Amino acid sequence: MKKAIIIGASSGIGRAIACLLAIDGYHIGITGRRIELLEALKRDNPGAFTTAMIDVNDLDSITGKLNALVHEIGGLDLLIISSGTGDLNEELAFDIEKRTIETNVTGFTCIADWGFNFFQRQQAGHLVGISSIGGLRGSGAAPAYNASKAFQINYLEGLRQRAHKNGSGITITDVRPGFVDTAMAKGEGQFWVASVEKASRQIHRAIQQKRPVVYITRRWRLIAILLKWIPAGLYKRM
Repeated sequence: MKKAIIIGASSGIGRAIACLLAIDGYHIGITGRRIELLEALKRDNPGAFTTAMIDVNDLDSITGKLNALVHEIGGLDLLIISSGTGDLNEELAFDIEKRTIETNVTGFTCIADWGFNFFQRQQAGHLVGISSIGGLRGSGAAPAYNASKAFQINYLEGLRQRAHKNGSGITITDVRPGFVDTAMAKGEGQFWVASVEKASRQIHRAIQQKRPVVYITRRWRLIAILLKWIPAGLYKRM
């Protein structure tokens, strides 16, 4: 039986992917801050899930809790980092920016490094990070969020390069969603908003195929191409 850990499985995309992996026959360590939501998921399928309360901002406890969870589920083949935060910040309040950076950069990096080093020791494994199409350009409405997602995109690319150079057999998948109908989707003028079910199915397929980069839903690849080619002078007026 394959083993997986999902960071941020209490709701949204992380929870939906946990259910799909359970159908595949995985045993999954599901983590989050809201242990009651994790326990509710476990009650639906107690043989598939092991729960652990992990706060990605509690850097002193993350690695110890992850090591304990791996021991409890009996190994690790797949690590999915689905936790994250972000808010519109029109007033540029520093506490919002700080919270976003601590979660999406510092906490993310701590977990990604732990997972990469674990997989490197066993010379196999699959690390999946849920970044965002927002990481392709800056955002005046949410500067720290887009910048933190740009960090994740580049960090995952760096880990992919490292895995290739050292021949460790590690697969790195960068999932870049557009708008998905979760609590993270904020602001007006949203379009092509995918349901959690549709988004999670496409992410699940990308994991099965071990894709290096995937846009969710697939049509967002068109927006990604457009964003990359809009001149800076034009983009700043948008």
